[in-house]
Amino acid sequence: MILYKTGNDLNLDDMIDLYRASTLGERRPVDDRERMKRMLSHANLVITAWDGLQLVGISRSMTDFVYATYLSDLAVRLSHQKKGIGKELIRLTQLAAPQASVILLSAPKAVEYYPHIGFTIHPSAWVLRADEKIV
Repeated sequence: MILYKTGNDLNLDDMIDLYRASTLGERRPVDDRERMKRMLSHANLVITAWDGLQLVGISRSMTDFVYATYLSDLAVRLSHQKKGIGKELIRLTQLAAPQASVILLSAPKAVEYYPHIGFTIHPSAWVLRADEKIV
């Protein structure tokens, strides 16, 4: 049975291990502990999934709770995927801020997943990466 919890008071090693076990670690700075720590501590909506004492899923978001929720990270251990955990994490994220739209950037491997569960593609999203500057 999977238990869901809200809050960002997590063991950093558990979070990093989850990211690596979910493939999200390929696109996150998992070798930079201080940066990962700050990513966790500054997220104001974190929902986790637990299989016993093992962290098996996370939804890490920034939200104003009334207009927009940016779902920055959605990760589920490969061993626990295709069991509805990611979908439940998103549902609980939406439930935590019911007036807010949930916005995310899909990982390349998940592009087909989000429309399948009800997301609408937005054709005009833009990204300015940390190493890029306004010209």
